[in-house]
Amino acid sequence: MKFITMVKTLNPETAPYPPPALMSAIVQLGMEAGAKMIENGGMALAGTVSTRQGEMVTDGPFAEAKEQVGGYAIYELETDAEIVEWTQRFVELHRQHWPEWDGEVTILQLQQFNMAS
Repeated sequence: MKFITMVKTLNPETAPYPPPALMSAIVQLGMEAGAKMIENGGMALAGTVSTRQGEMVTDGPFAEAKEQVGGYAIYELETDAEIVEWTQRFVELHRQHWPEWDGEVTILQLQQFNMAS
């Protein structure tokens, strides 16, 4: 099963930049994950496109936000429990190395569709 995790900082005004110790710990966690983590990287919210009452609504690009999307990781794992464990380990690194950070990590299971006709 493939999963994607997305990190969101809820207080960018009080915790704008992760400390180097956290980034080093995240790199180490990625090395421990090995082939189970198949991709990771940073993200920045660029905007949204939605429909409301039949009308197209475009919002962005954003320079500032109350919440900031920080990054993502894609894992290939055997069970739901494994993704929860890896995510808890990731959040624990934040608690240890960046205690002023308030945030959340969303876990989504990826489902691939066969687009061949």
